[in-house]
Amino acid sequence: MSKGIYVVVEQRSGKVQNVGLELIGEATRLKADLKDDVVAVLLGHEIGGEVEKLIQYGADKVVVIDHPMLKEFATEPYTKAITKVIKDLDPEIMLFGASSIGRDVAPRVASRVRTGLVADCTGLRMAKTEEEIEKEEAMGCVDGKRALLMTRPAFGGNIMATLMCPRTKPQMATVRPGVMKKVERDASRKGEVINFTVDFTDADMNIEILEVVKEAKKSVDLTEAKLIVSGGRGIGGPEGFNMIKDVANALGAEVGSSRACVDAGWIEKDRQVGQTGKTVRPELYMACGISGAIQHVAGMEHSELVISINKNDTAAIFEVSDLGIVGDVKVILPKLAEALRKYKEAKAQQ
Repeated sequence: MSKGIYVVVEQRSGKVQNVGLELIGEATRLKADLKDDVVAVLLGHEIGGEVEKLIQYGADKVVVIDHPMLKEFATEPYTKAITKVIKDLDPEIMLFGASSIGRDVAPRVASRVRTGLVADCTGLRMAKTEEEIEKEEAMGCVDGKRALLMTRPAFGGNIMATLMCPRTKPQMATVRPGVMKKVERDASRKGEVINFTVDFTDADMNIEILEVVKEAKKSVDLTEAKLIVSGGRGIGGPEGFNMIKDVANALGAEVGSSRACVDAGWIEKDRQVGQTGKTVRPELYMACGISGAIQHVAGMEHSELVISINKNDTAAIFEVSDLGIVGDVKVILPKLAEALRKYKEAKAQQ
């Protein structure tokens, strides 16, 4: 019988990426219902130093595949290794980050093991209600209580669809970075390490990596930001981001954007929040001149505190806001930035 919640953990330059830790955190929550072990799958070369970290963040077991061919990501070796893990260890669930690596590998693995894959999920849970369990079993699932329900935006983000994979194993999904939450690190946790061997041949490396060039310009990682001030079409134009930046600087926040501003060329793509941008969960998210389309809301709805400013009192963004301000951002933001600066100056003098 298939068993275990497996998470393929990405590493770059020998360092585990946050999306893997987020997925381990989500796997521990699924474990509460499924009662299976959380198993991290770590591929790379000379990566032993990262194993304990995965256990401390919630993995019960770590499958380590260490080989020189896996030092830098290449599609075929990674696909072969993960496919062998599935065929030998028979996981119930396998999760990937919806990163450039996960989006490349996951569909190839699903094809080779002949199972389904749900991409870009924003929610995962086990079937619980009698109706859900009966529906899964009617579709061919042997045990409906072990069925994974995977939620993702559909039809251009206009609805949220819940999908299932009742007849084949493993149940596979990719999840976007920033959607799930890491659990607290526990340095006292112990786990099992499994050194897994894959017989690679020269034919498995069907590309030649000549050089790895790291991007000189450091891209913004909004998924790690605690405070974000975002602008939408309502700020009027690219110059409107000067107001956004003033408020962000006063707060010590990062600048975000809706897709409309990115598409219009007002700001860089790496600032985009939403279904086709970054998914964030900061302590404070300030939405300025953003209407609240479902595609944008999908990327920020898990923020702890949402403050919205919009002159349209029926804007959809207010439905997901903790505090809504009806007014013109071009009037409010300069005053807010000035008030924040004065407050900080007063605090500094105390």
